[in-house]
Amino acid sequence: MADVEQGRVDCMVVYKIDRLSRSLMDFAKIMEVFEQHDVALVSVTQQFNTSTSMGRLTLNILLSFAQFEREIISERTRDKMAAARRKGKWTGGPPVLGYDLERDQRGSRLVVNPDEAERVRAIFRTYIEQGSTLPTLQAIRAQGWRTKRFQTVKGAWRGGAEFSKSAFRKMLTNVIYLGKVCYKGEVFEGEHEAIVGEDLFGRAQGLMRRNRNTGGKRVRNKHGALLKGLVTCGHSGCRMSHHFASKGNRRYRYYVCAHAQKNGWDACPFPSLPAGELEAFVIDQIRDVGKDPAALAECLTATQAHLEADIDALEGRRAEVEMRIRSLGREVGEIAPRAGFDEWASRQCDHLQGKMRDEQLEVNRINERIEKVRRRMLNSDELAGVVEAFDPLWDSLSPTYKARLVHLLVGRVKYDGANETLSITFHPTGIGASAEGSQGEEAETACARS
Repeated sequence: MADVEQGRVDCMVVYKIDRLSRSLMDFAKIMEVFEQHDVALVSVTQQFNTSTSMGRLTLNILLSFAQFEREIISERTRDKMAAARRKGKWTGGPPVLGYDLERDQRGSRLVVNPDEAERVRAIFRTYIEQGSTLPTLQAIRAQGWRTKRFQTVKGAWRGGAEFSKSAFRKMLTNVIYLGKVCYKGEVFEGEHEAIVGEDLFGRAQGLMRRNRNTGGKRVRNKHGALLKGLVTCGHSGCRMSHHFASKGNRRYRYYVCAHAQKNGWDACPFPSLPAGELEAFVIDQIRDVGKDPAALAECLTATQAHLEADIDALEGRRAEVEMRIRSLGREVGEIAPRAGFDEWASRQCDHLQGKMRDEQLEVNRINERIEKVRRRMLNSDELAGVVEAFDPLWDSLSPTYKARLVHLLVGRVKYDGANETLSITFHPTGIGASAEGSQGEEAETACARS
């Protein structure tokens, strides 16, 4: 197509017209470019003349059948794969640790690799013993265990990498190890042999669910670090993680530069900050912003502008979806008269109507998001009320909710040890979010006191 647009092509020759395209829409775009650059199209096995109306009709009919054939092939392939999965057959893809692929005239099937199977069981047991992902990954790496290494049909080698979190979790949830296969959320008995027992697999799934229900890092913030994940080192640009040291009955908390922690304390001239003093300083700055009318007005303006930009983006997206709905409606209108006596037209009409329903659901979701954003729009009186409520609200919150509120308001805290300065970046919509959540927090606190 680049050669066509540069005027380097006089004629495009194809064996059959469906070798160029099996999509009416794509073909129309290609032909438009050909016509703009005076390029002829010739099919060596099909005779038609696109300069006449009959020739163009013949071409459109041929393309319609080509597109229909492509869709039928796609449907048959999906149906065949679904039927194979329901029978428990292996339908392709990279092999998993614990199994090898055995190929013959009947296709591919999974065969247990005894050494790898024992390794898989050991990984499941290690996860149950350690109780969480990171210690298990450390134990796996200490053993030198890696992901499945295999050779493709073309002879290239793949896999054999260190286990990542995603690869590890995918392994723990793979029903292949139970001797089963999964297709579109349904689980079927497989033809291959199981290498992990139901009890071991179930215990691993239960532990994963319990770990997920803890709510992630912020809930596991058991030492009350208000700025966990927010502080960065101005020298290295790395995050400063929260740590503590104990001496007798006293505990000293610090934010430590991750670069210095990994590469030695000499790697950063200012490797740590006392956590209590830093957190108190940030809270004081939040209070000071609330006492400055000019800062409040600037915050309100920035918040409203940010929310309005979000609304404009959502409305633009909604307009695009609505345009697609109208286009689908026109296609349905063109096909509907033939749906009563043409099986392909009937199926295509149902398909287009399904797409229209999906697009309408997307419009509804966008409308809900726009309404949520609009509810977060504040006026000056509401903003003043939020600021006035900060101190009593703060004093009544639990450490977990204090950390949540700080993360709503503050985007980043940057420590420049060379100049001994701290810069705080606030979320543009943080005040709005805290206003939206403040009533719920106060109600929960009141219930706890009563």
